[in-house]
Amino acid sequence: MTLQRNVSLKGHSNYKIGGNALYFFEVSSIDDLKDGLSEFYSEVGGKNKFPIFILGSGTNVLIDDKGFDGLVIKDEIKLIGPREGRVLKVGAGTLVDELTNFCIENSLSGFEWAGGLPGTIGGAVRGNAGAFKGETKDSVGRVWSINLENFEESERSSDECEFNYRTSVFKTNAKSEMIISVEFKLQDGDGETIRKLTQEKIDYRRQRHPLEYPNIGSTFKNIPLEKVPKEVIELFAQSIKNDPFPILPAAKLLAMADLKGKRVGDAQISEKHPNFIVNLGNASSEDVKALIKIAKETIRDKYHIELEEEIYYL
Repeated sequence: MTLQRNVSLKGHSNYKIGGNALYFFEVSSIDDLKDGLSEFYSEVGGKNKFPIFILGSGTNVLIDDKGFDGLVIKDEIKLIGPREGRVLKVGAGTLVDELTNFCIENSLSGFEWAGGLPGTIGGAVRGNAGAFKGETKDSVGRVWSINLENFEESERSSDECEFNYRTSVFKTNAKSEMIISVEFKLQDGDGETIRKLTQEKIDYRRQRHPLEYPNIGSTFKNIPLEKVPKEVIELFAQSIKNDPFPILPAAKLLAMADLKGKRVGDAQISEKHPNFIVNLGNASSEDVKALIKIAKETIRDKYHIELEEEIYYL
């Protein structure tokens, strides 16, 4: 662990967008984290002097071109195991793909829906990532975290994590904590069946998502049906789906509003999947923000729906 200064974040972003972090270090253990934070607090003269951001694989965060005037901690706490029957402990820095591959190799079922899902386990838990009628919370048993200010370690049950649609306690009342590891409760299954189901999800993403360009996944959350005006529900009746509860896909609204292909600079609302904003080569964070503003205003004016970002801003 080495505390670094003025580190470019562009290479740590799936978007290939972003300026420098004033302070930066990577961690692969709790000891690394404590050592790094102690050095950082000593360097800046105490706690609460600068903001702190936990960075996983950079697959759902828009990093400002001006950089981040604080500390970025890159989570590299990667482990899968120990395993006790169908219960598995996983490090927060482990990639989702690494866990789905482990499940295939060990005939563990329950995480097939996450095939091809970008990001780390810590990020998936924090935002309760989900797709194909599955959510991270469905398999979570316990979550271990550490307070970045006083180093107090916590253990929470799934209920105590307060999971909801694309959120958890780690985005609300426990913002000052970093997820360290997660216990997943899975089921025994047939390895070949698990592989097939997981691959189906990977293939779906490859066919429908603009993976040929740098992106950070879905820009906007899907809209719970309870927040959709009655006349809009009638207009989009054939597009409503359960994922995991009745929602109207944001992509459908964006497509019907003729926003596919809309471009600002080198940022573009994808022609392939309009809930993705892609970097065509040299997009800036301001280009992306301008497109997000256009999309939100268009949907608000046309359908009286307030789109909510699924991505994070740094």
